[in-house]
Amino acid sequence: MDIDYRLAFDLAPVGLALSRERFMVDCNQALCEMFGATREQLVGQSFQILYPSADEYERLGARMAPLLGRSGTYADNRIMKRVGGRQAGETFWCHVTGRAVDRHAPHAAGIWSFEDLSSHRPVRASLTAREREVAALIMDGLTSKQIGKLLAISHRTVEVHRARLMRKYQAHSTPDLVHRLMVG
Repeated sequence: MDIDYRLAFDLAPVGLALSRERFMVDCNQALCEMFGATREQLVGQSFQILYPSADEYERLGARMAPLLGRSGTYADNRIMKRVGGRQAGETFWCHVTGRAVDRHAPHAAGIWSFEDLSSHRPVRASLTAREREVAALIMDGLTSKQIGKLLAISHRTVEVHRARLMRKYQAHSTPDLVHRLMVG
């Protein structure tokens, strides 16, 4: 049986993108639909257009490079931004997984998958860039000290962001906050 790898890439049930130096060199239809854009609008663009802010794009790229360099893979849940369509500018939770072609040059080339989590994890509150980062890491089960170390900020600053998140989501504890982040 001959397998048409291009057809498999195009029809995959999750968003897929091929990258070079954090620019999209190819993507499939599922990615276009997820972000509300055409293939022509995405190919050749920096992944930055899929992030709520340039700061988040830069900080996440810096955080993931050493992990890609160690194992060749990276995965997380993060808040992304729709590019176009009727939901243009809307933020949503997304599970992102990537593999570097060469772990010694982690951003040189890779393949990335994107899974839209918005149907079971809506973003209901308006969050700052740092609150989005802290929220994602809280959901990963990290402590304030671990989050502070990853984000290169003090654990007290993390606590301030956690308190703001708890206020915005009307949560009474960290487990309650995680629950409310997951269900919206």
